[in-house]
Amino acid sequence: MITKVAGERQGIQSIEVGFRLLDVLAKNNRPMMLRDIAKGAGMAAAKAHRYLVSFMRIGIVEQDAGTGRYDLGAYALELGLSGLGRLDPVRLAGPILDNLCEDIHETVALAVWGTHGATIVRIVDAGSPITITLRPGTVLSLTRSATGRAFAAFCRSPFLKKMIDKELREQADSSKTAITTCRRQLETTLTEIRERGLSRASGSLTPGINGFSAPVYDHSGRMVAAITSLGTIGEFDVEWESDTAKRMLAAAAELSHRLGYGSIQE
Repeated sequence: MITKVAGERQGIQSIEVGFRLLDVLAKNNRPMMLRDIAKGAGMAAAKAHRYLVSFMRIGIVEQDAGTGRYDLGAYALELGLSGLGRLDPVRLAGPILDNLCEDIHETVALAVWGTHGATIVRIVDAGSPITITLRPGTVLSLTRSATGRAFAAFCRSPFLKKMIDKELREQADSSKTAITTCRRQLETTLTEIRERGLSRASGSLTPGINGFSAPVYDHSGRMVAAITSLGTIGEFDVEWESDTAKRMLAAAAELSHRLGYGSIQE
């Protein structure tokens, strides 16, 4: 049956109805009896059975021969993995960064892990009278910037530790401080960041500039990006419980969700 709603393109109603069954299976995350699937989709068991038979023929649903329970099939997994592979954090971040900039009235940016470390790839400028010298391609310190600290705390990379050690040695040499002291101070900072789920920096990299940075995760739970906000000291509230901090966490959670984070674990 073909249906058409005013102002919408034509569609095939039976496909939309059938996918209600798949939605029930996906949300329950376990094999289910026919009666429970039908009840969850709001249809008669006999009708649900016909749909499930068709879904089994194409491999999107499978049935356990012993228990009679239905579950999502191999083809459903293949479709899901294909969709996840198409997710691009840089592309998906666009509207989220725009909305965040409008909400907090501060410059925001997206960073990813590049060849040389934490690298800015996208910026939304709030139009502040004070220019923040941040451009796409900028590589940020792992130990002194909010963005770098987010990667240092949450990212898993074989080169991360080497890069951090190099920065710490340079800091120790320039400040005439023992490297063990620098390392201990950084670990204290990273421990707090992991507890908060958010990193911050106050004038440590750029004088007069505060920053927050929140990690973004993909469907596998791997950190793939960081959302960062920057503003001038005195105007930018860098307190952990500030409204800006909460909005940063919400924006990062939204992008993580768009990238499939939590969908498999739930």
